[in-house]
Amino acid sequence: PPSAMDHQPKFFENLSGTGKAIGVLTSGGDAQGMNAAVRAVVRMGIYVKAKVYFIYEGYQGMVDGGDNIVEVSWESVSSILQVGGTVIGSARCKSFRTREGRLQAAYNLVQRGITNLCVIGGDGSLTGANLFREEWSGLLEELAQKGKFIDEEAVKKYAYLNIVGMVGSIDNDFCGTDMTIGTDSALHRIIEVVDAIMTTAQSHQRTFVLEVMGRHCGYLALVSALACGADWVFIPEYPPEEGWEDSMCVKLSENRARKKRLNIIIVAEGAIDCHNKPITSEKVKDLVVQRLGFDTRVTILGHVQRGGTPSAFDRILASRMGVEAVLALLEATPATPACVVSLSGNQAVRLPLMECVQMTQEVQKAMDEGRFVEAVRLRGRSFENNLNTYKLLSHKKPDAELPKTNFNVAVLNVGAPAAGMNAAVRAAVRVGITEGHKMFAVIDGFEGFARGKIKEISWGDVGGWTGQGGSILGTKRTLPAKYLEKIADQMRTNNINALMVIGGFEAYLGLLELSAAREKYDEFCVPMVMVPATVSNNVPGSDFSIGADTALNTITDTCDRIKQSASGTKRRVFIIETMGGYCGYLANMGALAAGADAAYIFEEQFDIRELQANVEHLTEKMKTSIQRGLVLRNENCNENYTTDFIYQLYSEEGKGVFDCRKNVLGHMQQGGAPSPFDRNFGTKISAKAMQWISKKLKETYRKGKVFANTDDSVCLLGMRRRNLVFQPVAELKNETDFVHRIPKEQWWLKLRPLMKILAKYKTSYDVSDSGQLEHVAMHSPKEAETGAI
Repeated sequence: PPSAMDHQPKFFENLSGTGKAIGVLTSGGDAQGMNAAVRAVVRMGIYVKAKVYFIYEGYQGMVDGGDNIVEVSWESVSSILQVGGTVIGSARCKSFRTREGRLQAAYNLVQRGITNLCVIGGDGSLTGANLFREEWSGLLEELAQKGKFIDEEAVKKYAYLNIVGMVGSIDNDFCGTDMTIGTDSALHRIIEVVDAIMTTAQSHQRTFVLEVMGRHCGYLALVSALACGADWVFIPEYPPEEGWEDSMCVKLSENRARKKRLNIIIVAEGAIDCHNKPITSEKVKDLVVQRLGFDTRVTILGHVQRGGTPSAFDRILASRMGVEAVLALLEATPATPACVVSLSGNQAVRLPLMECVQMTQEVQKAMDEGRFVEAVRLRGRSFENNLNTYKLLSHKKPDAELPKTNFNVAVLNVGAPAAGMNAAVRAAVRVGITEGHKMFAVIDGFEGFARGKIKEISWGDVGGWTGQGGSILGTKRTLPAKYLEKIADQMRTNNINALMVIGGFEAYLGLLELSAAREKYDEFCVPMVMVPATVSNNVPGSDFSIGADTALNTITDTCDRIKQSASGTKRRVFIIETMGGYCGYLANMGALAAGADAAYIFEEQFDIRELQANVEHLTEKMKTSIQRGLVLRNENCNENYTTDFIYQLYSEEGKGVFDCRKNVLGHMQQGGAPSPFDRNFGTKISAKAMQWISKKLKETYRKGKVFANTDDSVCLLGMRRRNLVFQPVAELKNETDFVHRIPKEQWWLKLRPLMKILAKYKTSYDVSDSGQLEHVAMHSPKEAETGAI
């Protein structure tokens, strides 16, 4: 039975790496974010007093030995966070596939006492690592028998090899993890290209066929199609039905007839038809030209998708994985199987490596045998959700086939603009129309609502909205309390039966006010749902909100540029102020993604002694080869320690050692085209919210009218750990700090020690959540509905 000890928080200080040696290598294709993972492994390893070695050029370097295996220091990994690819190189290695090669590799590792390996690569690289681990003791025995290599004592001392894998692959083709390192960055590259192509295609009324990577996995094609509203997508897991040529051409010409000036078709390089015959981008182009005579161009993205700097998401993901991998190595025993560190929802989990590899191979097998429904299911619930949402939003049924519910649903944006709001509105409108409702758009939030700025909105009206930043409907921070009478009038006049509010903290307060007004006004006794959208990510009931990822990328990009501006001048520290109100999410996660030295946030009070300690820490840092510092400050972290104050303090205290510059990022954090994550998240969460509204409308329709006055008819849809959940706003009141407009508990505060560890601060890190090896869950079709992202 579990002892009382199990409930104590577990801190990693008790895990010591003294006497352990960890080797880190990258293998297979490169992926953006690998360097962030390498950096995290090195720094966490050194932090727990282990020795860490780079193994250059993947397994080839392990076999060749010599200068390819080098012990590294803390400074060795400075400023690699923002670099794409992998700085330690990756090579395909034939010799490691032979026992002779593995024998040599084992010898090279034992020479340096390395019995812990951290492998960052795809499923092939990880399978190789597992085989190496299984053969390890046999390889050492063989070396000992040959006598001249190692002695019996070494065989005993180094008897076991521990392996932890991290999946670096832009295809996101590995089962067991929601996202592999590099996928988000590859989506960034694809979306940048699609956005650019859209502007030129609109000028000329063209059709573009885009080929993206993914030989065996359609993830990149599917998500980019979802994120740009493509007309058609071809992926290996879900081949089109017989006669797809006709249906595609009909759809393209219908879109042209609706005055849509461009068509975009996305093809995964491994796309096939239902007879397993390849569908190439050229074939699609020829078909469109022959049948429709449209001016058609093909763009093959190729290796562009592997390049560029890693996105904020990939840097944070890889840093979390790297730290978790070192913890897994420290806790490994001869009995634990080789594991991979993976992501589920927003939690890091450990899974048995071979279970994941077998499941990944099952998908390929299912596709080869034509069991495509099974293949999609095996890919996991996130993939399945993407596919279902894409199918729902891309094809409009003819009016005759649509159900007619006679319900009117209004959509509005409330609060400050956030990138991804438009994608959410588009999804809501299209799902609403598919469900048979009449959809209304409210201009300028609650204020516009009171003034009667409300109009019916059609399927075509929201075409091309996914890639637009800001809020096309217009948004205001005004709360409804002072307009209740007028809003009730508008609800009555337009016969509004349900409300969908997309916005930030004001939207949450607005729903609380409307539900409180139900006693007085029957008009508000209708289902209402809120979808969180704010760059601050400060809405209770959700770990993420639409717009925060885009803002985080803006902060990260800007920090990269600012750091680079100091490459000529020696010894400089930058103080950067971020938005977020009282919520430190952007400052904290921005600091993690940009490799900052400190982040001042409201949630973690600090005093002058702490500021002094930070200055001393930077002074010490300037004595090493890393001669620049980066400090982030949330705009409201402390009313007296302002950005100017901290800048002046650092300037004074750092005199003669470093100079200081400050930068307030301001409203650039709210602008810009939405990131792939925000488009995708906005689209999926909003579609789900609309389906909830339909369900509630059916439940609350009595005697010819909708009447809903229970708490569970006013909900907020949020992402909680691993699931999307509907929570009554009344129940969220207890979780809210209304004075500072933040949730009382925030998940990301647990990641705060990561930033400190990676910046070389002594800190305490609660690792109670990690450490349990889970199993790869085969999800049932029912679970797909309960809402993974």
